[in-house]
Order: sequence, then structure tokens, then C-alpha cells
Amino acid sequence: MERALLWFSCAAMHDPVRPVLKRPSVIGWEAKFRQIDLVIERPLRGEELLSRMKGWFTVDVRQVIEIVRQHGKLKLLDDYHLVVETENEPEMTSLAEKLAEAFGEEMGLERFVKKKLD
Repeated sequence: MERALLWFSCAAMHDPVRPVLKRPSVIGWEAKFRQIDLVIERPLRGEELLSRMKGWFTVDVRQVIEIVRQHGKLKLLDDYHLVVETENEPEMTSLAEKLAEAFGEEMGLERFVKKKLD
């Protein structure tokens, strides 16, 4: 399994940025005739987080999601880092090439370096 961070060009400042989950989303209810104190906290999924970034990057995030789906999946690592995960290195290389072809230098992948434990 291969993993990589996704970096995008910020639409406002044009510097490299990446989405991270700072806090889980909090879902609750309102009732018409009573008070409901129950809330559910849960992190967004990888595709949910990226799709909410529409307009913040110089690329179309929906198109990024479609390209990633062809080669792997988006997920949150440690409920914080948005990463793309592929089955193997050739698949990650193919994904990187497709993203470069579609978006040029507007976005890129930063692969995780695997270290051997002694």
C-alpha cells in the first residue's frame, strides 16, 4: 500500500496548501416541542473533506476526486491528514501522472517515505 499527501495551489495566495481536519463535525437535532441535548461528533471522510474545499483551490476538486477513484481512494489518516491511498507504487505513479496531465503544477502528491525499522 502506498500513501501520499495531496497539495493544491491556494486560489487566493497561490501557494501550496493541503486540507486537514482541525475538528470533527458535530451533528445535533432541534425539536419543536422539546430540547434534545444529544450530539454526534464524527470526522469527515476523505472525499467529503476534499469536496468541501470547492473554490478554495485553483483546481476542480470534483475532477480530482474522479481521477483519484480510478487509481485508489481518499482517506483521513489519524483523523487529520487527507491522503490518497493506492494498492502499489505503479498505481501511485500512474495517479501522479494523470493528476499532472490534468492540472499541471496546480496540484501534486507528496509520497510518504517508507523507513525500515531496525
